[in-house]
Parts: sequence; structure tokens; C-alpha cells
Amino acid sequence: MKKLEYAIVDIETTGGNAGGSRITEIAIIIHDGTNVIDRYETLVNPEKEIPLSIFGLTGINNEMVANAPIFDDIAEKVLEMLADRVFVAHNVNFDYSFVRHQLEQAGFKWTARKLCTVRAARKIRPGFGSYSLGNLCNSLDISLENRHRAGGDADATAILFSRLLEWDYEGHIAKMIKNTSQDQRLPPNLPPDDFNNLPEKPGVYYFYNEVKKVIYVGKAINIKKRVASHFSGHNVNSQRQNFLRDIYSISFEICATELMALLLECTEIKQLWPTYNRALKRFESKYGLYQYEARSGYKYLAVGKLSKFQSSIEHFNSIHEGINLLQSLAKQFELDYRFCKYCISIEENMPNNDTTDLPEVLDHNEKVENAIDFFLNNRPSFAIIDKGRSADERSCVWVENGHFYGMGYIPSDVVITEPSEIKDYVTPYKSNQYITHLIYSYAEKYPRKVFFSKHFLK
Repeated sequence: MKKLEYAIVDIETTGGNAGGSRITEIAIIIHDGTNVIDRYETLVNPEKEIPLSIFGLTGINNEMVANAPIFDDIAEKVLEMLADRVFVAHNVNFDYSFVRHQLEQAGFKWTARKLCTVRAARKIRPGFGSYSLGNLCNSLDISLENRHRAGGDADATAILFSRLLEWDYEGHIAKMIKNTSQDQRLPPNLPPDDFNNLPEKPGVYYFYNEVKKVIYVGKAINIKKRVASHFSGHNVNSQRQNFLRDIYSISFEICATELMALLLECTEIKQLWPTYNRALKRFESKYGLYQYEARSGYKYLAVGKLSKFQSSIEHFNSIHEGINLLQSLAKQFELDYRFCKYCISIEENMPNNDTTDLPEVLDHNEKVENAIDFFLNNRPSFAIIDKGRSADERSCVWVENGHFYGMGYIPSDVVITEPSEIKDYVTPYKSNQYITHLIYSYAEKYPRKVFFSKHFLK
């Protein structure tokens, strides 16, 4: 059986992601598990400008690579060095993504087993404050010359790898390089236990950066399976590469149902505003229903853009929702159309040029007040009662006067006879139009789970 060999790789690049950047230098050291047996190193012409920030870090400029080979010219040599060997690097997914991407562009299909010396060092020599290559070399008394150059970093990584092999009394490296090793798919800075401890239940999960700030919130029917999906595949875009490098820890909150996970995800994103959450940030109410009184004494109802300086009767995601509501109220209470305004800025002065046959002021204003009272007092209040996280409890989502009030869990042996009693068991959360839409859709789909309903139309 052929002895296992390792290709220890380090690269310098024009930027942080394989999709939009290129290799400027590559070093490959072949290690047979005991000694270094071969070495290859070269500058690479990236066929694009090297940013000043990269020159400041690596010292590699455009003039240095002008006469260097392009990657296509060395691709066959690189593939020869890597073939049938374990790909080893410090933060392996970064180097691997670049090399694999540029080999593909050169016409070569290649994959390999990977070993990350960051992850291996965390397992074999735990307890260091930092596992960056520079700090590890300082801590372990490893010589590191030509920092941020491919050859210098690769030489230091090779020494580190040799040390790790010597210290690996529990066989961590052998386990890590198995094709089926989940550990190799995890972000380099994420402790494996954080992933291994994830439950296979519905809930919300949180990714944290190095300073324990939440950078992403997600929901899942199966938390562990969903988190694993973030780390699978070969995606070279900058957003994903930066995302994976920023993950240092994970926490989670188990929820009884997918609906509760959805609601918690929405409220947490709204509160924490994580860097890598984008989709749900778009769901902001943009329009409101307003009442104001003109100098003439007539009261108006208007739908316009939300303003920080005006309080609205109700808010909407779209202008169409607001218009539909105002038209419905105007028709039901026979409001004069001249006192209903649609899609305007309520700070504007809105004179009424048509003054023929105007209604009497007091009668008109009473109709407006009646319309508002009707709307405010007829918004639905109801509970969605569903299964709990265990047989000892039931979950509850409470909607009060048309808006999400909160959610929580009620012990199975507690009998609720009045809606007001529910509040003792739910945690209040801020509502928004998107959350309200989720709840109403769920209630209409599962009417048997709706209780204590007031004015809820099934």
C-alpha cells in the first residue's frame, strides 16, 4: 500500500476570494509523514493589477510578477505536485478554493482530501489564545521568515505540521483526513464541539465572530442539518469566504414549531441586525394610515410613507395594502372621497380645491372617528396553540388587536379559560408587518390551532 504523502501549500493572492481574485505566488512542499521530499515555488502573473493594500502586506508588486508565468503555464506542474496527496494548509479552505478554482479555469478537474493545520493545532495543542500562523510560530518557537510570502509561510507550516505529527498521540490527524470527516468541512475557527452539540430539532441558531458578536441568525426545522449546509459545497464568492472565516462559535435556541422558529428569527434579526443577514432586512413597513385635521376643521384619512415624526394608525409593507384598507373604510362609513388621500407625504399641505356640496364638518368628523374606532376595535386577537418542546408543555403564539404580542410555552396541566391568562406564559416581542403576515397565513392554514379568537375571519 502506497505511503500517504502530504502537499503543504501556501499562496499569495490579489484579494480574499477565489471568484474575483487571482494567485500571485504559490509554494508546495511535499512531506512523506517524516521528512520533506520535494518542493516547488514560483511567482505567478495574475493577469490583473495587484492592489496597493496587498503589496503592503506581501511586498509583491506588479513589476515583480510581470515576467512570471501565468497560472495556466504552471497548472500541469501544480496538478502533478498535488495529485494523490493530502492538501495541507493553514486555513486550508482558503488556499484550496483558489487552487481548485484556477485549476478548473485551466481545464483540470481536481479534488483532494484536506487537512487544516489550524484545526489540527486546536485539537493537538489546545489552549492557545490565537492559532494564526504567526502567533503559533511564536508560541511553539518555530522560525518564520519571509512572512506573508508563499515560500516562508509554507516552510513554517511544514515545520508546524511535522511537530503536530509528533505530538498527535491520539490519532487526530488520521481521523481528520478521512474523506468522510465532517471536521474538514467546518470553518477553520469553529470548535468542532460547537457543531457536534447542535440538536436535530426546530429552532434558531446564531453564528458569532471573534469578539462574540452575532454575525448571522438562521432558523431551521433541523438545526444541525441546516448549519451543516452552510459549510458544504465549493462556493468561491467573497461573501461566503469571508462569512466562513468570521465564524468562531455557534449557539442555538430550540423552538417547538417551525412557526416559532420563523418568528424568533425575524425578531432577532430586527434586534441584532447581523452583518450577514440580508433577506429579512428588506421586510420593513414603508407606509402608514394617518389621521390629521386641516385648518378648515375637516379630518382627513391619508395613506403615505412612514415618518419618524408622525404616529400612524396602522402600518403596511406595500402601498396597496394601505389603499385597500382606506377604500374599504371609506365605503363602509360613507366618507367623502375628497377627505381620503392616497400615497402622499403627509407633511405636505393638501388643499381641497373642490368645495362644492361639502358635508357638514361635525357629521363628517364623526364618521372619520367611527371608522378609526371600528378599525382599532375590530382587529383580531387570538392564540395559536400547538405542540411543545416536550409532552409536558404546549406552545403558544399570542396576537393582540391585530399584532403579534409574544410567544412562549404553557405547562400541559394548566387550563386557560381567559385570553388574558395567556400573557403570563408568553414573552413579548416586537411586531412588524412581515411577522403579522406569517402568523395570519399560518392561522388560516391551520384554523383548528386557533383559540380565543376575536374577530378572526377564517
